[in-house]
Amino acid sequence: MIARPRAWLALLLVPAALVAAGCGEKSEENARTGGDRSVDLMLDYFPNADHAGIYAAIADGDFADAGLKVTPRTPSDPSAPLKLLIAGKADLAISYEPELLLARDKGAKLQAVGAIVQAPLTSIISVGKDAVKTPKDLRGTKVGTAGIPYQSAYLKTILNEANVPASSVKEINIGFNLVPAMLSGRVDATLGAFWNYEGVDLQRKGRKPSIIRMEQVGVPTYNELVIVAREDTVRRDGPMIRRFMQALSDGYSAVRRNPAAGVDPLLRASTDLNRGLQTASVKATIPVFFPEDEAQPFGYMDTKAWQRYSQWMADNDLISTPDVAARAFTNEFLPGEGLGETGGPKLD
Repeated sequence: MIARPRAWLALLLVPAALVAAGCGEKSEENARTGGDRSVDLMLDYFPNADHAGIYAAIADGDFADAGLKVTPRTPSDPSAPLKLLIAGKADLAISYEPELLLARDKGAKLQAVGAIVQAPLTSIISVGKDAVKTPKDLRGTKVGTAGIPYQSAYLKTILNEANVPASSVKEINIGFNLVPAMLSGRVDATLGAFWNYEGVDLQRKGRKPSIIRMEQVGVPTYNELVIVAREDTVRRDGPMIRRFMQALSDGYSAVRRNPAAGVDPLLRASTDLNRGLQTASVKATIPVFFPEDEAQPFGYMDTKAWQRYSQWMADNDLISTPDVAARAFTNEFLPGEGLGETGGPKLD
């Protein structure tokens, strides 16, 4: 796996309000009686450990029990999922909180309806005797990124927090060949690879990577992976989203109990994957598949965290206003009753 590229979108303005017709049903039992429905789910990348709960829910019949036939699709271009969703080429898509906020800022009529990964996976990774163990060790290094603006802003924030002059660090755009560029010595460290995948892979290969996670060094925490829907789907098809999120919760819960529940069907769907790596990656990711607060349902998105992250994006001139986050997500369709104002923007 490589770092995910930014999706550049230029779209119409978002309407000021949504009318969520049909999303008021609070009973999961009632929500499951809607009959069979095909759902095309656009993945963010090729099938991998992050998606284990999706494949578990398919294999175990959770989606079928919810009256849904879910078909995961792999984008030909990793920057395309939100574009394809907007174009009606998918019913739901997996993307990233930063990407969704960037798209909303440009007018995309999209909304996150649940989180798959609660915390940043993006990290600074380095190997060798001169590995970067703390942000202060970045002084005098070459750091490779994929050329994504918010990655550059992450680096700027980290250096500022550590009182390391930005002029002492050379950022190099190495595209998406982050780990090879590091291993070849072209750069001293990378910012953009994922701690739960590239980091785990390097550990399994005995490279003893040093890993610095974004939320631990000054970057506000955010949901790395989210399920995104078009606003018109949110308005018209709330029961489908509710059934999907309940079944997805069942799938990820099965993976938490037994990682093989997700790894086995994942490997059947993508035979070139390595079982050992996928299993190790799933095990590493399980803690961030679920909210820290066990009282919150699977998929929960914290309003204050989204506000802090959007404020950070605005402060770094990545989006025009932090208000972009105000209607960028909803917890209305998560397992259990709609959470209303305590769980994110209520659809009314």
